[in-house]
Amino acid sequence: MATHNPTHKIHEGRNVKRFREMRGWKQEGLADEMGEEWTQRKISLLEQKETIEPEILLLVSTALNIPVEVFQNLDDEQAINVISNTANFDHCQQPSFFNSNPTFNPIDMIVQLHDEKIALYERMLKEKEEMIARLEKLMEGK
Repeated sequence: MATHNPTHKIHEGRNVKRFREMRGWKQEGLADEMGEEWTQRKISLLEQKETIEPEILLLVSTALNIPVEVFQNLDDEQAINVISNTANFDHCQQPSFFNSNPTFNPIDMIVQLHDEKIALYERMLKEKEEMIARLEKLMEGK
């Protein structure tokens, strides 16, 4: 599980809204993806909630194709960094070398970071298990 600075509040509803908007979806579009009982109004209320029930967060995660952990661990400061580093600045004067149409998707970046973190944890766990096995072998010899 990711750790975050306790002074930074995680607002799962705002995270849902951010990623819905990054997908270019209106609240109605997310409601359609989540099932018949979902409406634009329910999505609006959901996006106002600081904490979302795990089963609903899983439904949102599936609809938006974003890992649940992203909604649970992305604080406002991190979200601002992601958005500011991937925003389109077409309305500004900028040097010709500045790419205002990035070729990466910020959601894909977050999913990739999540996957890389899991791979790192798995490697660390494997190394720990190997070290324990070596220590047990050394202990048997004494």
